[in-house]
Order: sequence, then structure tokens, then C-alpha cells
Amino acid sequence: MRALAAAAAGLAAAVALVLALTALGRPAPGDGPPRPLLSSPPAHP
Repeated sequence: MRALAAAAAGLAAAVALVLALTALGRPAPGDGPPRPLLSSPPAHP
């Protein structure tokens, strides 16, 4: 039972770490130039 609790705590810590890293790495909305959406395919030569 103790191993199950430790595994659950480790999994929760890993998920929290991944969410924190993605939140820190993602730029704030409206920060920097907006990326243009590709509305038409590029012309091939």
C-alpha cells in the first residue's frame, strides 16, 4: 500500500512539473508578433 501511495505521489509530481514547464515555456497571448495562419498552400515551382 505504501508503494502505491509513493507511485501516485511521484506521478502527481511529474504531471505538475510538466504542466509548470509548459506554462513557463508558452509565450503569453499577445506577446510578440502573431504567427500568420497558412491559408493557402505554397506555390510549387
